[in-house]
Order: sequence, then structure tokens, then C-alpha cells
Amino acid sequence: MLLCAVALTACEKNAVQDITGSLPASRVKFFNFSVGAPSVNFYANDSKITAITSATGVEAVTGVAFGNVASGSFYSAMDPGPYSFTGRISATVDKNLVISTAAATLAIGKAYSFYMSGLYNATTKTAEAFVLEDPFIDTLDYTQTYVRFVNAIPNAAPMTLFARNPTTGVEVPIGGAVAYKAGSAFVALPGAVYDVSARYVGSATNVISRTALSFIAGRITTIGAHGDITVVSATLASRPILNFSANR
Repeated sequence: MLLCAVALTACEKNAVQDITGSLPASRVKFFNFSVGAPSVNFYANDSKITAITSATGVEAVTGVAFGNVASGSFYSAMDPGPYSFTGRISATVDKNLVISTAAATLAIGKAYSFYMSGLYNATTKTAEAFVLEDPFIDTLDYTQTYVRFVNAIPNAAPMTLFARNPTTGVEVPIGGAVAYKAGSAFVALPGAVYDVSARYVGSATNVISRTALSFIAGRITTIGAHGDITVVSATLASRPILNFSANR
């Protein structure tokens, strides 16, 4: 009878759930940096990882638009292991059509970023993609901020990101030259407001720039370059832009 009582209690609507199991031990952040690409939802294998809800509680068809980061720029917790990550159209037309794919194996305790990148091909309905590990500093100096540079511009030569403190005039490079689909290491800087700019190797001319970014001490940040390097407009969404995304 006691066993039956326990079984019935466990099946009750208001029974206490056991939530002591371990949490997923890997993390992934998702970026739509493919110029001209439609809005997408991101998947890991066949599991939908990101989506946008509407005011009615039903999933919206807007998805993650070009130039944006999924899930409010937060990481999604996932179990370690091999995955095929995809970006799939979120709109009603071509709903769930896979337009970009990148494979990666997630390790325990590691963080990663999936970038949908390149110039979207409207004929074949495809975009490029890549996955990078986000190699956080194990021991933080909380008087410092940590910054790295990721290059998601397909038609740009390797670039180096520079951070300049407008108050002191001191400028430092964030690692070395970074090619397309690659990223620098995290570089420590004093927490402050910085102007950042990306330049080609051996050139003093800024290819892309952005001013007055607050790098807070104790925080970790990725500056990602996206867009079409041939666009010279100051207003078009396809112009080269430096995206600011906090990692931690």
C-alpha cells in the first residue's frame, strides 16, 4: 500500500518534480551576419534552439534578422557532442528551408558562436556559416576588460582591430590580422570608453570604425565585423559594421 501511495503521489498534477539533474555543460550563441539573408530560426540537428514569440504566445515568423544576435545576445545551453547547426527561414514562404549549415563538436564547459555569414545567394537560397570557440580567459582580472575581434566579412582582406582610448590617446591592437571566418584571442584592456577601428595589414586607414563603446572592467566582449566591404553608404544595412556583443 505504501508503494502504491508513493506511485500515486508521483503521478499527481502538483507532485514535486526532481530538478537536481545536471544542466547542459556547453553554450552556443547564434548570429545572422549574412548580407541580404532572410530572417531565420537556428537549429542544432533537428532541435529548434531560437525562435521569437508574438504577443499571442504563438511563434512569430520574423525570426532573427540580418545583423542581429539570437536570444537577446545570450548563450543557449546545450549538451556536449557533435552537432549540425543550421539557419532555417522563419517566414511563411519557404518556412524552415535550410539556408546555411556548419558542423561542430561541443566540448564540456566550452562556449561557442555560430555565425551565418557571407553574401546571401537569393538564387540558390544559401548562405555561408562557421562556428568558433569563444576561448574565455580562465582567471579574470576584474580591473581589466577582455575584447576579441571576429571577421565575418567575406570580401574583405584580413583586418586588425584597434581600440583607442579617446581620453588618453593610447591605441592598442586587438591581436593580429584576422581573416574571414576567424577570430583573434581575447586581449586585456583597462576598462574605459574606446573608439574601435578595423584596418588592413600595413595600412593606417580605417576600413570600419565605431566610436564611444563602453568596455566595462570584468566583462568579456566580442567585436564582430559584418557587411559588404564594397558598400560605401553610411546608412545601408549592408554596409560594413562593427557589432558589439557581450560574452560574459
